[in-house]
Amino acid sequence: MMQNDLQTASTSRIDAVLARHPGAARDSLIPILQEVQEAQGYLSEDAMKRVGQHLKLPASKVYGVATFYNQFRFSAVGQFHIALCRGTACHVKGSAKVLDALKLALKIEPGQTTKDGMFSLEILACIGACGLAPAMLVNGETYANVTPDSVRAILHDCRKRSAKNA
Repeated sequence: MMQNDLQTASTSRIDAVLARHPGAARDSLIPILQEVQEAQGYLSEDAMKRVGQHLKLPASKVYGVATFYNQFRFSAVGQFHIALCRGTACHVKGSAKVLDALKLALKIEPGQTTKDGMFSLEILACIGACGLAPAMLVNGETYANVTPDSVRAILHDCRKRSAKNA
């Protein structure tokens, strides 16, 4: 897809969300931001401006609310979005070593996406899978008892799936 095509698709997704909230007010800000993020994968600068216009709020207010909550992302996630749990049980069972393995293999830090757009990495405080520690999610799918060695296998499997779907 060309850059203009991507912008047009993103704009139409934002328009679709805003159309579901005619006459919305400030109390709809968080639900609208959640829907926009779900529709486009993150909150773009354009999305926050357009949400502000729709709600008759300054973009600075929208940005202030969005940055207050850690549920919101401000850059696109990769084809495979990895969310590593760093809760107490996962920490005790070695999630720090898993994080090191992910950073080394992907050459990115948490909150970043690989240059090829294939992987993004996020740290979560807890995913509620304490009995499976250390655990991580890849596109919402839970991986249990993750080790630095299994990280390599998981990433390899993701790359194979991507190549198969290409």
